[in-house]
Amino acid sequence: MSLNEIRCASVVVGAGVAGLTTALQLPSTSDVVVLCKAALGSGAATAWAQGGIAAALGSDDAPTLHAADTLRAAAGIADAHVVEILARDAPARIAALRALGAHFDANESGQTALGLEAGHARRRIVKAGGDATGAEVLRTLVAAARERTNLRIVEYAHADDLILDGDRATGVYAHDVRTGEAFVIRAGATILAAGGCGRLYRYTTNPAEATGDGIAIAARAGVTLADMEFVQFHPTALAVDRDPLPLVTEAIRGEGAILLDEAGERFMVGIHPDAELAPRDIVARAIFDRQRGGRTVVLDAVFAIGDGFPRMFPTVFASCMEDHIDPRVMPIPVTPAAHYMIGGVATDERGRTSIAGLWACGETGATGVHGANRLASNSLLEALVFARRVADDIAASDAPPASASIPPHADDPLIDDAATIERLRAAMYEHVGVERSRHGLQTALGLIAGLEADPAPRSATLANLMLIGRLIAAAALDREESRGTHYRSDFPKSEPSLAHRSFVRIETARV
Repeated sequence: MSLNEIRCASVVVGAGVAGLTTALQLPSTSDVVVLCKAALGSGAATAWAQGGIAAALGSDDAPTLHAADTLRAAAGIADAHVVEILARDAPARIAALRALGAHFDANESGQTALGLEAGHARRRIVKAGGDATGAEVLRTLVAAARERTNLRIVEYAHADDLILDGDRATGVYAHDVRTGEAFVIRAGATILAAGGCGRLYRYTTNPAEATGDGIAIAARAGVTLADMEFVQFHPTALAVDRDPLPLVTEAIRGEGAILLDEAGERFMVGIHPDAELAPRDIVARAIFDRQRGGRTVVLDAVFAIGDGFPRMFPTVFASCMEDHIDPRVMPIPVTPAAHYMIGGVATDERGRTSIAGLWACGETGATGVHGANRLASNSLLEALVFARRVADDIAASDAPPASASIPPHADDPLIDDAATIERLRAAMYEHVGVERSRHGLQTALGLIAGLEADPAPRSATLANLMLIGRLIAAAALDREESRGTHYRSDFPKSEPSLAHRSFVRIETARV
């Protein structure tokens, strides 16, 4: 079969904060191809990030304090060395964004305004537009990418699998999502920055494009994965009839908003000393418990924020008003929703994976910086810090040219399997979500096994979601304890002997 072919020095799969940062940091003299699943500037979870970027910029703060908070939230299994890198490099990454033209919020003195979020002992959240930080970051990176003549952006491109030459990655197979036309990108360096897999869950704050593509294609190639059981649920998504659900940023609780159940009880006070600013996993489970008991939960910002809501949180305000909820005068209905994939492709501090020629960063990668529970506003930061390190490592390495041998690869069929995807998403939310048990996990695995055994053709999206779902459920079944985002009702306590990261590698036939 004849395939359209592109050759380049580096191919970046993904055009969010991690992918574009990597591409922009690679030498301007090298030819770089960036695959974007949708139109450039859309389809990336980056634009949906409201809270901000954590960085120790305050006079009362320091990277060591930021690192300590990150480790505290990580429930005992974060890589302390990688956490140190994250916190140390944070101020420089903010400065680099400013140099590219990013505008961050300032206080009355003209200094960077710093917000407070759960798990942080200091005000260190750098924001833009009140609650539109991700959108400003993506705007800045897209504008910079459009000006770089060495970058070739391929829009509406779905990466299907890695091209392997022995034990080395030499590019990716891909297809056009509009036509199904197949093509290949052959590269000396391949970077997976395709985001997370929030679409795997019925309730999510992630865009429809977040289907775990980067993790799935790495898994099929036998690349080592890490920490797949750890999926973070944001405790406060807007509980309305939309898919995905709009995010209600944690910064609102940082400004004093409180959680109430339908009886008017401020239940977080009796659950954690930090009440609404407890770590996300604790808040999410508390809300989930109320919902399971038939109660609804609201976030009341009327007293804490009131008339200042449109100015302070314009994105959330607009989302609420679309559903006729005025947060200035009424509480906001909220629910937990899948938000961030902590696990993914295992990498070292330079973004290197278990096979040569392949790097990963952002939500696709798993550096160990988050442990079992990501600290608020460390996600954009991790992408910025480790994307830069990936680019530096590639620039310093002597990557060989892409292999001249391209094995045949089947075109991706354009199949409508939306109903099957919805069955999978519902099962994942019910059985592999905020709370898990052996019975529920086995139920989910049984469903996935049945779907995988079906000989009917399936879309690349369904294939990836089934694989990622199976890996998450299996890892959750193996971890017989509760830690961070992973809560087992049948093993509700942490087990000291399991205070370590988990790794898995699928043995597969390589195409």
